[in-house]
Amino acid sequence: MASLDPEDWSGLRVLGHRMLDDMIDHLAELRDGPVWQPMPQALRQDLHAPLPREAGDPEAAYEAFRRLVLPYATGNLHPRFMGWVHGGGNPVGMLAELLAGGLNANLGGRDHAPIEVERQVIAWAAEMVGFPPEASGLLVTGTSIANLIGVLVARTAALGPEVRREGVGAARLAAYTSAAAHGCISRAMDMAGFGSAALRLVPTDPDGRLHLPALTAMLAHDRAAGMRPFLLVGTAGSVDIGAVDDLSALATIARGAGMWFHADAAFGALAALSPRLKPLLHGIEEADSVAFDFHKWGQVPYDAGCILVRDRARQVATFGTDAAYLRREARGLAGGDIWPCDLGPDLSRGFRALKVWMTLQSYGADRIGQIVEQTCDLAQALAVRVDAEPELERMAPVALNIVCFRYRAGSGDLDRLNADIVADLQEAGIAAPSTTVLHGRLAIRAAVVNHRTQLDDVNALVAGVLEAGRCRARVGISSTAA
Repeated sequence: MASLDPEDWSGLRVLGHRMLDDMIDHLAELRDGPVWQPMPQALRQDLHAPLPREAGDPEAAYEAFRRLVLPYATGNLHPRFMGWVHGGGNPVGMLAELLAGGLNANLGGRDHAPIEVERQVIAWAAEMVGFPPEASGLLVTGTSIANLIGVLVARTAALGPEVRREGVGAARLAAYTSAAAHGCISRAMDMAGFGSAALRLVPTDPDGRLHLPALTAMLAHDRAAGMRPFLLVGTAGSVDIGAVDDLSALATIARGAGMWFHADAAFGALAALSPRLKPLLHGIEEADSVAFDFHKWGQVPYDAGCILVRDRARQVATFGTDAAYLRREARGLAGGDIWPCDLGPDLSRGFRALKVWMTLQSYGADRIGQIVEQTCDLAQALAVRVDAEPELERMAPVALNIVCFRYRAGSGDLDRLNADIVADLQEAGIAAPSTTVLHGRLAIRAAVVNHRTQLDDVNALVAGVLEAGRCRARVGISSTAA
């Protein structure tokens, strides 16, 4: 009979130990290597091969990984990766992935310990944001899907469970969020059947927060036009500059208007673990649902998103399904009442909860909170450095851990110049910031998320920007010549 298990486990054991040692060495030596490096075209071609039909050597597959994949990854493990809000992972979480893969558990349902682990993680998450113990939730791929689930539960709350059978029809529902909100909110409205046009983007104030008077005016206008406001989405950590909306005020407005209040706290939710930063999230505990990622500020390996819903019955009404093959029993493996598949769209689900559980067990919530504070302190230090350099210009206030600035000493197209500076730093392996556009001008965006980042890394970024900017300004290199 065919099997995928080896006839002799000793060889696999040796290979496994080598893989583990190599990856631990990789983590230990990160700082000595480039943040990122482009993959040569010849190596890209090596990855594009016909489907393997015959059995191969696992050691050869591992060597291909070491040659083709390991040196050319995203770079977010590195302390000078500051381009996007990507967490740095952690060694214990890496080991947890090995354990989860060894169990190969399906967390769609039934009665087994991995589901209890996820329920414990959800209980911890609820405690973190101030939700009641009976709140429900689910671990998902990321906040994009968590926000979609939040929109779908809000849809059920507004139109009743029958919306799952009849659709939204001619219901004239409108949702509201900040113009600085992540684009996945608009996509969620699209996928939920409302259409992105049903989402009202509210202007922001000078600090990048949702402008409350503008929201009030929009609500009055839509009601007068026969629309029914049903959903208000607050942002805790905006994608461009890390702004946090006045969540308490939004909760009050949502209650008064009979709207579902959802908080998109993709990375900002973890500020709740910092006593100093937690007040910024005041009001998140009043939300009906909260979406966030453990794989950002929580430093859990990808992927580990989370959706929390205050009222479990609403979430079950949105996703629960009766099917003969999902029949619940009073005893045996099919025991249990509410399964994870009753709380979200997936039936096949991996054991992503284990890496969250082991990360929190190993490091503790207080230490994660210290990391959050540390990254915000480094962002403030970066802002001070930028403000002190005549050749640099800061382009937004620093609410949390994101600093947007640009090199302004060059002539000509400064947007193109700053885009080239970012690419220069990335390709040289010095640092990996990203870009965004603020008020029509391109900015260098530095998001300090990684627990490995130190003050020297922040200073290296500034030095790299200045050197690259001066070099390009001196020789007059344009993007087309780069």
